[in-house]
Amino acid sequence: MQWVIGALGALFVAGAAYHKGSLSLSGMLAAMLMGTVYFGAGNAFWFGILLLFFISSSLLSKLRAEHKEELERSYAKTGRRDAGQVFANGGLGMLFVLLNAVYPLPAWELLFVGVMATVTADTWATEIGTLNKKPPRSILNGKKLPTGASGGVSLPGTLAAAAGGLLIGIASWVLQHLTGMTGQSFVALAAAGLLGGLVGAFADSLLGATVQKMNRCAVCGREVESGVHCGMPTAHARGWHWMSNDAVNALSSIAGGAVALLIGGLM
Repeated sequence: MQWVIGALGALFVAGAAYHKGSLSLSGMLAAMLMGTVYFGAGNAFWFGILLLFFISSSLLSKLRAEHKEELERSYAKTGRRDAGQVFANGGLGMLFVLLNAVYPLPAWELLFVGVMATVTADTWATEIGTLNKKPPRSILNGKKLPTGASGGVSLPGTLAAAAGGLLIGIASWVLQHLTGMTGQSFVALAAAGLLGGLVGAFADSLLGATVQKMNRCAVCGREVESGVHCGMPTAHARGWHWMSNDAVNALSSIAGGAVALLIGGLM
């Protein structure tokens, strides 16, 4: 019955997101599978955190969407998430759900909190940071960068990342109590979410500034993630060819999960 409830809930949420334009068809199918596993193999703790990330991120993506439309042309992926983006953001979390179902350990829960705090913090930082009137600064040398450039950080974006990570940490404590799970203390989970999210978000920026695959537009000369810009194919400019934005998201999530696990162990 739990799997049926998970499937129905995932169908409702993913279908609504597809209708609103937040998910592509492949993204909707991936979200349905993911939501079913999160609730079927887990419970409302796992599913609730996934839902909190998805709903909050989708709402923020609609904030001044017309302002972000031009920036999205530089990204490899748009605000309409496909299956790759869905799995890059929630795939690691789904792995921890399954591992916990097979061999329950508090470590899986902490890793999960850190991973979901990272993807939430990174998404919030991007959505809020791109609205900042001041240009971001390079995480490497502090030089000004174009808005939306990989490796850029800003104060509003950093504050948004902290808020997103902290929200996941607090929600984790609330959901653990609502589902009758015996987990970490409020302080430990709040700290795991806050610090795990911040470390993961900064790791994302660092990878974006160093090894992420970036292309250069032959028309405007801008460094972009996308394969086409200004109506023309782009050429590889820097970074590792396999280090896509989705790969960066996955690696930064591992960093955030590791920090959350460390904090949970210390507290």
